[in-house]
Amino acid sequence: MTKRTSSKHKLDRRMGENIWGRPKSPVNKREYGPGQHGQRRKSKLSDFGIQLKAKQKLKGYYGDVTEKQFRATYAEAVRMKGDTSQNLIGLLEQRLDMVVYRAKFVPTIFAARQIVNHGHVMVNGRRCNIASARVKPGDVIELGQKAKDMALVIEAQSLSERETPEYVAVDGTKATYVRVPTLDEVPYAVKMEPNLVVEFYSR
Repeated sequence: MTKRTSSKHKLDRRMGENIWGRPKSPVNKREYGPGQHGQRRKSKLSDFGIQLKAKQKLKGYYGDVTEKQFRATYAEAVRMKGDTSQNLIGLLEQRLDMVVYRAKFVPTIFAARQIVNHGHVMVNGRRCNIASARVKPGDVIELGQKAKDMALVIEAQSLSERETPEYVAVDGTKATYVRVPTLDEVPYAVKMEPNLVVEFYSR
């Protein structure tokens, strides 16, 4: 299980952007970084700094996955045919916790990881408690009976701040992963630049 080492709101403030598009994000009120010197941290970033920030933002968006796990995903994307940045996004969007989040079963990616880790999610009728498990096109993801009555799940389904993308077909508490999306199809709340992540790792 990946441990979140900092508050998701701190992540927003550190990046200076409302990464998940949540209405409660502190960035909606103040765009500068955290801490007493946050307002003065406006120095120009180097190319390395820009690439590092792009990597940290993408990594944070997917639930602050560990560096080891993220780098392994990148290495797999490199080995695949086609554009590496597109492959990277495709692999990240195939994570079980991300599909649960995209299907609007839960309000946040962190809640998605928790509900998977606690064994409340089934893939093709079999319980799966590994958040990073890879979902394939045609797989059916369903919430267990206990999860269906959770306040968290009921709240998430009424959220208007994000839509379910076309590559995840939802029917109540059941979702089908239709296809691996392209970068343009992924509904990010802010601009993501996986090409800069590729540049960062290929230095």
